Amino acid sequence: MNLCESFLEKRSQRSSSGSETVCSLHSEKLKLFCLDDQQPVCLVCRESAKHTNHKFSPVDETVKDCKEELQTALKPLQEKLKIFGDCKINWGQTAEHIKIQARKTECQIKEQFEQLHQFLHDEEALRITALREEEEQKSQMMKEKIKNLNRDKSSLSDTIRVIEEEMKAEDILFLQNYKVTVERAQCTLQNPEELSGALIHVAKHLTNLEFRVWEKMQETIQYTPVTLDPITANPMLVVSDDLTSVRFSFEKQKLPNNPERFNYFPCILGCESFNSGRHCWDVEVGDCTVWFVEKRSQTCLDDEQPVCLVCRESAKHTNHKFFPVDETVEDCKIQARQTKCQIEEQFEELHQFLHDKEAVRITALTDEELYKRK
Repeated sequence: MNLCESFLEKRSQRSSSGSETVCSLHSEKLKLFCLDDQQPVCLVCRESAKHTNHKFSPVDETVKDCKEELQTALKPLQEKLKIFGDCKINWGQTAEHIKIQARKTECQIKEQFEQLHQFLHDEEALRITALREEEEQKSQMMKEKIKNLNRDKSSLSDTIRVIEEEMKAEDILFLQNYKVTVERAQCTLQNPEELSGALIHVAKHLTNLEFRVWEKMQETIQYTPVTLDPITANPMLVVSDDLTSVRFSFEKQKLPNNPERFNYFPCILGCESFNSGRHCWDVEVGDCTVWFVEKRSQTCLDDEQPVCLVCRESAKHTNHKFFPVDETVEDCKIQARQTKCQIEEQFEELHQFLHDKEAVRITALTDEELYKRK
């Protein structure tokens, strides 16, 4: 139970008992209101020492005046209550929108990482396929070489076996077949060649693999130097999922009324900001005939931040004061030059003070030296 409820309950109890219309000290009706003590009193109380020199008014007149006074005091409270109510609704919408933002952003993150995972899976499959093809090619080559080697080995074994049998024959028979046996012993087979390049070219598949995949990934992934900030977009503007484009919608979106958002102009800010250098971009406007791109050309004197001509109309800068950036910069330069001059003057005075002190001490030392010579 809050304070108001407690007060109403006590007042109801007093009203039901009838105690509030009768003086608790004199049992007389409370017909007057003491303006000094701000409480109802009876006629007897008015004459008591407690209320000496006090001012009184009739209860009915006082009630009317007090109600009018409270009614006047009540209006700011009612207005503030409305502000609190509107703020509660807006904050509730903001809390709900945060959840929607989180879910949508999570889905987009997962989708983009899924694309990256798919790219890596495709690259893995492509490189594994290349490895399998090389394995198949070199395995087939080795099979053919081993097959030819087995054939030559078998032929050589047959020749050796025949020669050995001829050598075991009787002398006359051996000599009769000697010429043929010698010719058979002349081997025309070449020695097996060295197997250069027969192994899998592991370095070709693994050297800087991650870097080469990253390089290829860069070719397929688009980098956008400037993206849009959706929390600044007017509710009539629909921002793309990749935050690189925006389109106008005649249906107003239900978005929180946060200070960063444009409410009057259909505008949106970029996510990045630059304070030096030269920057240029290509902006595709399509068939749109009404559009503009603007830099922040003014300085808000309230929060000391640069703003564009459209930003100054946003809720964030309501009742703020502005000044052109060029004039602000020029003022800063003038102030810097003035400060520099003041610093130089102070150092000049300090140098002169030191020179004077030095001259005084040297003069005193010279006088002392001359005095001692005398």
